[in-house]
This record gives sequence, structure tokens and C-alpha cells, in this order.
Amino acid sequence: DRLSAPNMALPAQLKPIQHHLRTAQEHDKRDPVVAYYCRLFAMQTGMKLDSKTPECRKFLVKLMDQLESMKKELSDNDSISQEVVGNAHIENYALKMFIYADNEDRGGRFHKNMIKSFYTASLLLDVLSVFGELSEENIQHRKYARWKATYIHNCLKNGETPQAGPIAMDEDGEEKASASCPTPHLKPIYESGPSGPPTTSFNNIHIPPGAHAPANTPAELPPPTGGVQLSPDDFTKAQKYCKYAGSALQYEDVGTAIQNLQKALKLLTTGKE
Repeated sequence: DRLSAPNMALPAQLKPIQHHLRTAQEHDKRDPVVAYYCRLFAMQTGMKLDSKTPECRKFLVKLMDQLESMKKELSDNDSISQEVVGNAHIENYALKMFIYADNEDRGGRFHKNMIKSFYTASLLLDVLSVFGELSEENIQHRKYARWKATYIHNCLKNGETPQAGPIAMDEDGEEKASASCPTPHLKPIYESGPSGPPTTSFNNIHIPPGAHAPANTPAELPPPTGGVQLSPDDFTKAQKYCKYAGSALQYEDVGTAIQNLQKALKLLTTGKE
């Protein structure tokens, strides 16, 4: 399978990165930033998997060359030159795919495209790890998206109707559910009754209840000190945070919007991130 480096087949030892490389290839024209970070993740993961055997070394060197030339081509793109912007770009893109697939799922519309969207969202959440540790929320989204993709795929393959909408998973739910359609261990996720919000984060994907807003609300920010000197870089960063908040609101993701607006406020009032 020729997935990434030109004219080179993927060595068997590097099989775990094949889907990330395929996603990169699919986005070369559609969204080069996504393609770049998918390859960067694949390269970093590939180095850990096997950088010793000749065929893997050769493949990874080709991949590095490809990343270098992409970096040059995209050098004027903020998402490549500034990690904080790249991080937001990939996260927003993954979230957009996740929300599309989740809406289709909740509406009981099962098809190849939504399965692929769930799966691609999970791959892009893998890719986010190039920027640092994943948040607990993203780890949960990734697990849920990957599990849903497998579960719906297997149901359709077996001619069964998947259960629509959020389903609670056991710790090892992924393995159990990958076998077939709903089994007794899959219980509906809404268990807390009308009195309180459901406990699991999957229900908060659209508009999280206020209780889930981060604790450091603007009221708790230190008051601006008279002598805060903001650099041009600070203004750029603050603008970026506001921009992310705007895109998060397009997807009705209030949590991310609040988080980014708080970062902007903190930066503008204290001069520190």
C-alpha cells in the first residue's frame, strides 16, 4: 500500500501508522495543514515503532524529507509556524468531524461517510498528541469515536441495525462491542434521570451544562496591574484565542469557546499565558 513517501511501500513494522498516513494523503489538497500534522505524528510514532531496520529507516527518512518540503511550502501558514495555532486547527477539524458523525448517529442515519468521520476524528485526536498530552475530554472523544466507528461498521456488515446515539461503554467496551451489535453490557447512557445531568462527558459534546465550565472563570483572574506591557506577540496570541473561540461557537462547542476566551482575558490582563 503506497501511503506516504513517494514510491515506497509501508514496512509491516510501521503498520500502526498506515491510517494516519492515508488520512494525510486524503487531505493533501483539501487541507494541507491536516496532512502535515498527520505525517508528523506518523513520523514521530514510526521512530518509536522501529527506526533501526533498514527498510523502516529508509521509509522514515523519506517521510522526513516530505515533511521538510511541506514545511517550506507552508512556511507562511500560521498553523505551521505557530504550534498553538496548529493545535487549534487540528482540534477544531477533529471536533467538526466528530460532531457531524455524532449528529448522524443520534438521528439514526448510519452510512459509510459517518463511520469514516468517526474514525477520522479518532485519528486526528491521536495526531493532537504531537502538541502535548491530550485532555481527558479528548481521550474520551477518541475512545468513543473509534468504538462507534467499529461498532456501526460491524452492525452494517452483519445486516443488523445499530443502536443510535450515546451508549455507555465498559472499560473494555471497545473489544466487546467490536464483535457485533448491542449486547447486554451496552446500557443506555442516560441513567441519571431528569433531576441531574448525565454523568458521562459524551452527552456534553454540544452545549455543556454551565457546571462543566472550567473553574477559573474571568471573575477569578487577577486584576490587571498598572504596568502590564503587552508585546505585539501577545496581541497576536490574544487575537488567535478569540478566533478559536469564534470557530468553537460555530460548532456550538461552548466549553472550548469559554476556555479560549479565558486564555485571551488572562493574557490581556496579566501579560502572561
